[in-house]
Amino acid sequence: MFDKILIANRGEIALRVLRACQELGIPSVAVHSTADADAMHVRLADESVCIGPPPARDSYLNIPALLAACEITGADAVHPGYGFLSENARFAEILAEHGIHFIGPKAEHIRLMGDKIEAKRTAKRLGIPVVPGSDGGVTTDSDALAIARDIGFPVLVKAAAGGGGRGMKVAHHEDELAMALATARAEAKAAFGDDAVYLEKYLQRPRHIEIQVFGDGRGGAIHLGERDCSLQRRHQKVLEESPSPALNTAARDVIGETVAKAMRELQYVGAGTVEFLFEDGRFYFIEMNTRIQVEHPVTEMITGIDLVLEQIRVAAGGNLPAAQSEVEFRGHAIECRINAENPRTFLPSPGRIASYHPPGGLGVRVDSAVYQGYAIPPFYDSLVGKLIVHGKTRTECLMRLKRALDEFVVDGIETTLPLFQRLVRTQDIIDGNYHIHWLERFLAEGGMDR
Repeated sequence: MFDKILIANRGEIALRVLRACQELGIPSVAVHSTADADAMHVRLADESVCIGPPPARDSYLNIPALLAACEITGADAVHPGYGFLSENARFAEILAEHGIHFIGPKAEHIRLMGDKIEAKRTAKRLGIPVVPGSDGGVTTDSDALAIARDIGFPVLVKAAAGGGGRGMKVAHHEDELAMALATARAEAKAAFGDDAVYLEKYLQRPRHIEIQVFGDGRGGAIHLGERDCSLQRRHQKVLEESPSPALNTAARDVIGETVAKAMRELQYVGAGTVEFLFEDGRFYFIEMNTRIQVEHPVTEMITGIDLVLEQIRVAAGGNLPAAQSEVEFRGHAIECRINAENPRTFLPSPGRIASYHPPGGLGVRVDSAVYQGYAIPPFYDSLVGKLIVHGKTRTECLMRLKRALDEFVVDGIETTLPLFQRLVRTQDIIDGNYHIHWLERFLAEGGMDR
């Protein structure tokens, strides 16, 4: 096992990793920018190191500063959390060159899955169903038009190096394609330094289903079921649940084993998520995230497996947390991402939290790093915390979630709590009848004011 783990992140995920370290008896090191000097993970870690000023590029993305922090504290492993450097293959390689373990997948797998075109080719080779589209990047508008005509409009133009909805544009008709290509290329270049794009068939009302996988790096891999992440705004997930209201046990077992088999062939190590669009009973691969996901707690709640703790164990050469036959799915879990944003305009609302009261009770979990008097800085994402609720059935889970949302108090800033309070009282959500475009239509039609 590792002697000391440096947590190369901030906020709730840093605190989440710290807790796993404590339960394993491993000393932890918190790194922080000057803006995060009062952060909860900094207060609770065994040691802390300031790595720079507020801008992420000067602190949480500053690889030399992180290496120096490892050297100063004697940390022999780094957990990157999610975001920042969690999917940076070069960071993983640099750590290895300095004799420091990266708690995550192999650099080759991070690099492979970070290239959306190569990821799609690899998925197809491994027997994972993919969305119809171009075999690789499209370089000319004429080539793109020929492919679009072949797969049929509407089509989705996507950045090859993208993520988070950036560099994605829809062309519903031929006369919209050239503009979609130009806009997507410009966004991709600005966001990722790479203007390569490819084409996929645009599905009309799909759900977003992702499969949680876990590998030991030695040819062993299991799946831990699915998460339904279809409630999205601008391609950003808002609410996640497991199991999906749209899947039955047979469909879950088939796609889960398909993905686990592919991970065994890759000799993948640690936690990963393979994401699909699901429409008319068919799965279509869209990407793989080679890290722990924001929404991992819903999987933990229905399986009883601590994914972050198991990341650390497997990275240290340990075995998988369970055999596939030993994985049991119990009940239903839903996660709401509570952000410091106006619930109607979604404009950020940083500031000091005047009062804070998280909900409690059986089956209620809050993953957050905020506290009363804490000032949410304007430099990073707007996540206040994640409310995760578990119940024996989906109906019980929804009723518990409704109660927990009404009990949650965050004063001094605006939050998206009112959005979730409205959603859990909306019939489509109660019925599980939604898709990836549902939330944006709900908001555009004045759903918050009904």
